[in-house]
Amino acid sequence: MNLIPSQLRIRLLANGARTANGEDHDPYPVVRLFVADGPASWLLTELDPDDPDLAYGLCDLGLGAPALDYVRLSDLATVAGDQIRCDIDFAAHQPLSAYLSEAREAGAIRP
Repeated sequence: MNLIPSQLRIRLLANGARTANGEDHDPYPVVRLFVADGPASWLLTELDPDDPDLAYGLCDLGLGAPALDYVRLSDLATVAGDQIRCDIDFAAHQPLSAYLSEAREAGAIRP
């Protein structure tokens, strides 16, 4: 299952390369994944260039404790299967740190 369209995958890998090169940056999220019939969602900023199955971003499992973390795309596909969706209309309007601050205050991601 390919969760992320190729043009977004390229942007995620570029952000991952910046991190791998030691650059201190606060990127805007590139993609929003969500569970179609549940509260879980992920605002992803990057893919590891050495392991493109490993994504990083703001993870919200719907338990009231959103946090920055890594997630394996293959694990999402295995656990949630065809319920995982990519929000093709998502457009970030602020850096990841701002989404994190808002999510911690609200107890959930509010894209």
